[in-house]
Amino acid sequence: MTKSAVPPYTLLAEHYDDVFVFANPWRENARERILARILTRAASCCDLACGTGSTAVELAKRGLKVYAVDLSPTMCDKARAKAARETVDVTVIEADMRRFRLPEKVDLITCEFDALNHVPRKPDLSLVARCAARALKPGGHFYFDVNTRLAFEEVWPMTWFVERPGLALVMHGDFDPRAGRAWTTAEFFIQNGGLWERHSERVEEVCWSPAEISQALSAAGFEGIKCRDAVPFFGSDALVRRGHRSIYLARLGLGR
Repeated sequence: MTKSAVPPYTLLAEHYDDVFVFANPWRENARERILARILTRAASCCDLACGTGSTAVELAKRGLKVYAVDLSPTMCDKARAKAARETVDVTVIEADMRRFRLPEKVDLITCEFDALNHVPRKPDLSLVARCAARALKPGGHFYFDVNTRLAFEEVWPMTWFVERPGLALVMHGDFDPRAGRAWTTAEFFIQNGGLWERHSERVEEVCWSPAEISQALSAAGFEGIKCRDAVPFFGSDALVRRGHRSIYLARLGLGR
């Protein structure tokens, strides 16, 4: 068996849709229930940290003009390929969410499945909020969800195992409460002919309090900030507790 370390969201990107398929129903449920009225009026949007492009494709199917932004080259390739397979038009941009720019302002920005937690430092939240404000039309909306401190304390130290034909994945992590940072190591075992190769990816996330999130959004010009617990959108997932994930919707002020 050979072993190597690879950059974050390389192999995870390759196998993302298989490993994290469980999250699709609750993400779709939350999006439909929270954004229903906004989506009927929106003409354009950006899916920030778009991953493999599932949300971007669904929004494009609604007839919206869609931009999709992600820092991972592999994720961007996956998103382009998915849009092509579904025969929808999605403009995919490889960029950092702290510094991204769009060719035009949009009506809505989405950032799902705790993607926002992936910025490297706690102060980076303010950078993302300012970039989102710059990319939105006045009155536009910023929709995102985040892992909470409770999730980092209770969920991230657990060990997860996923098995697919020719693939086994073990994920295990921990949380540093003083630094407000969590991490998980994804250990891949991939069959290559008669041999198995072992690869490792480390993913880190940062934690913010609700007050820190509201302060960053307000400073960037957002108002009407609403926060919901994600549990009602999960269905019967026994491992998801109230307080593990929060969903935010903020509206950019008309004076921006």
